[in-house]
Amino acid sequence: MFLVVLPLIIVPLILAETASYFHAVNGVTRLGRQLLGFKLGELEKFANSQWSLLVENNFAGRPDMVEAAKKAVEQYGRSIILTDSEIIFAVDNYGSIAMATSDPELLPPEKEALFQILTAENQGLQSAFIGGEKRIFQSFYFTPFGWHILICEKEQVFFSEAKSIAAQTIITLCAAVIAAVILLIYITSHFTKPLGRIVQAMNGVMETADLSSRVEVEYRDETGVLAQSFNLMTEELDKAYRQIKRYAFDAVLAGKKEERIRQIFQKYVPQNVIERFFASPEKMLVGENRKLSILFSDIRSFTTISEGMAPDDLVNSLNRYFSGQVDIIYKRKGIVDKYIGDAIMAFWGAPEKHEDDALQSVLSGLEMIESVEKFNINQRKIGKCEFHIGIGINFGEVTVGNIGSERKMDYTVIGDAVNLASRMEGLTKTYHSEILISENIFEELRRTAPSAGLTYRLIDTVAVKGKTQGVKIYTIKRNLSSIEQKAWPVHNQGMKLYYNRSFREAAERFMEVRSLLPGDFNAENMHKRCVDYAASPPPDNWNGVEVMKTK
Repeated sequence: MFLVVLPLIIVPLILAETASYFHAVNGVTRLGRQLLGFKLGELEKFANSQWSLLVENNFAGRPDMVEAAKKAVEQYGRSIILTDSEIIFAVDNYGSIAMATSDPELLPPEKEALFQILTAENQGLQSAFIGGEKRIFQSFYFTPFGWHILICEKEQVFFSEAKSIAAQTIITLCAAVIAAVILLIYITSHFTKPLGRIVQAMNGVMETADLSSRVEVEYRDETGVLAQSFNLMTEELDKAYRQIKRYAFDAVLAGKKEERIRQIFQKYVPQNVIERFFASPEKMLVGENRKLSILFSDIRSFTTISEGMAPDDLVNSLNRYFSGQVDIIYKRKGIVDKYIGDAIMAFWGAPEKHEDDALQSVLSGLEMIESVEKFNINQRKIGKCEFHIGIGINFGEVTVGNIGSERKMDYTVIGDAVNLASRMEGLTKTYHSEILISENIFEELRRTAPSAGLTYRLIDTVAVKGKTQGVKIYTIKRNLSSIEQKAWPVHNQGMKLYYNRSFREAAERFMEVRSLLPGDFNAENMHKRCVDYAASPPPDNWNGVEVMKTK
């Protein structure tokens, strides 16, 4: 009996002490992790504030000021160190130490291993050998300096409190076991027979997992109470076990059903929209107004292309084309709203808003054009028709939400800003441009991404169909040819003269652009317009707006 009952007493003690140990260790480790994370966050905020000061004061391009900011980050790192063994240092993109509160003394093998960990961009606590000792660290990548910044502590120091708790737990557990053994010896010497039956019943439950077993209550003393308690316990456990099995079964069915719904609807609705719906379905039925970026893309002369291709070839070509275009949009954090025949409508800024939504939409448009060039190389190899596209992008306030009926709903955007984006795409045909952006997104890019490396060319000021107010339209590129680098600034100068009614001088600028870019439609168009206005000036209330009669 002693050997049977002893585990029943010791096992709960071990489990309780083990649970206490793990709770304590997790608490200590969590506090340590939170402390490292807090200091890392404060250091990141400080670094961002230093960089913001440089940018706001136009010192970001001055090496001496950047170096001063780096020194300030290093000094701030020294100020938040709490122990002698704690080190804050930075590793640049070449794996070299760029800043350190004290020399980490990285060995060559350690440096290579640490750099691989940092470039993997894993979050949370990580460990590595630094200076011959295993250390615990957290890190973040600070883009302006090109630094991986780490806060690290020796592993033995970081887990010292946890080891102390482990020692105390072992001592407490040993004391509890000894006390339990003494108590058990005393009890078994007085209650061997009834307890034997209880132990036998317990063994039966453990062997068969049959919680319906019961013990006969022989006496009305403590052993009888124990037997009755055992019977009540097994009865409640049996009920709980059956309920758990039912809940587990229901949970598995619900999980499989939810996963199936997700897999089906991810083909029609963006994944982050699905996640938000499952998190709070009632909110997804409410629309909201917000500013975001809208892109329309359309294949030129698609009717002619479709008439010249077999249906299966056309579908295969379209699928490959859409696959490349959609991958770019998703990579740039955009949402594909819908396919309108051969056209694509996408937007940035919902359901999640980002500071660089306008920039991401424009970069998507430029990469979509580049992707079509690669697509056409393959089309030529297999003897199929090439695709040429036009892209229009606008930025403005729209209504976004689930719109439709009970039978069919779409997560989409509506409003004048959407219509203008569609008009921008239509104007690419008029102005012989692959991509056009509106004045709205031009201003948003100047505000949020002034150093994105983009070059703009003002094309015209138009009032699209259904509107009277004019909007400036621009084409945009990331990389200009050497001739374009000369021609585009001259063109923009000509546009400025044009709006100032200096038509003769503007005509000279556009003539210069025509000589640099023979056959350039927009230079020829503006040159002809300036020549006409120079001969027959527009009225005094002329504002340079061209009213478009069609899309």
